[in-house]
Amino acid sequence: MQINLITGISGSGKSVALRAFEDAGYDCVDNLPVTLLESLITTLEKEMSERVAVAIDARRGQSLTELPKILENLRTHHQVRIVFLNADTNTLVQRFSETRRRHPLSGKTKQTQAATLIEAIDKERNLLEPLRTQAHSIDTSNLPAHALRSWIQDLLKDKPLGLTVVFESFGFKKGVPSEADLVFDVRCLPNPHYDKVLRPLTGKDQPVKEFLEQIPEVISMEKDITQFIEKWLPHYIADGRSYLTIAIGCTGGQHRSVYLVARIADHFYAKKYLGALQINFLSRHRELDSIPAVAI
Repeated sequence: MQINLITGISGSGKSVALRAFEDAGYDCVDNLPVTLLESLITTLEKEMSERVAVAIDARRGQSLTELPKILENLRTHHQVRIVFLNADTNTLVQRFSETRRRHPLSGKTKQTQAATLIEAIDKERNLLEPLRTQAHSIDTSNLPAHALRSWIQDLLKDKPLGLTVVFESFGFKKGVPSEADLVFDVRCLPNPHYDKVLRPLTGKDQPVKEFLEQIPEVISMEKDITQFIEKWLPHYIADGRSYLTIAIGCTGGQHRSVYLVARIADHFYAKKYLGALQINFLSRHRELDSIPAVAI
């Protein structure tokens, strides 16, 4: 059975993610007590279910300490994947303010509302940290709901075994993705933004591609990043990782980083590393995928 555990920080989009799994045909259970997880899987096995998504969050409290052991037991007979949704604290505070919802862990102290909310978020991060370190993490700080649904749909296309490598473009002016394992800064390359014709286009458009292809430094940067990844991927596999996010950033995340992510991802697809090394490759563009901006 394919078991997907959806967890993460409250307000980061777990409900959106769970609906994406439901739309993909998974049996979905929200807010399941940790102690009932194994019983649920046993029941679904009897019903011949093949795919399930379960959402568990910090409301389960100290019982979360039992979850790593439970997942280890389930992995002996099933394919288990953890999807961890995250966002920076400022974004979470803004979302709770806009929706006027209470944080699940709020009300534990008699301090001011703002301090209590931040304290609850920090407590939640500490409770969920053991799960985050072994999960596929998605930072939704600058990600609208439609983009998160799309990223989940892409994730469901990958193979269940081996390492999943995500190539992600981003703009430094909106911050480095929190889920990034490797970050490459390409802001030193000539910027198409300063060409009035190219400014409204993206790294996916042919005129921008032709502009960047003529610059030796761009070709050299692409080669260096590709060779670095090729050299170290076997080591990440040997380390037992399930997910590796490689983030490539320029200033706005519109031209240079988008172009290089597409080029480097195509390189690995073309060389068929997917089958040879049991690696699943995904590519995404944080800033482009965030248009239009729709709140999660």
